[in-house]
Amino acid sequence: MAVQKSKKSPSRRNMRRSHDGLSNAAIAIEKTTGETHLRHHVSASGFYKGKKVIETKGE
Repeated sequence: MAVQKSKKSPSRRNMRRSHDGLSNAAIAIEKTTGETHLRHHVSASGFYKGKKVIETKGE
């Protein structure tokens, strides 16, 4: 069983956790419809990079 040799100070502990904060999701705006969606994902209306790539239920 691994046991640490000495206690890790709060400063060292917090330095280790400095990259754990969450960032905002990257959101893109579709050129043709103007709706927002996640980057590198197809929008709800079926557009990707200004082109219709899938058919949606309403069509």
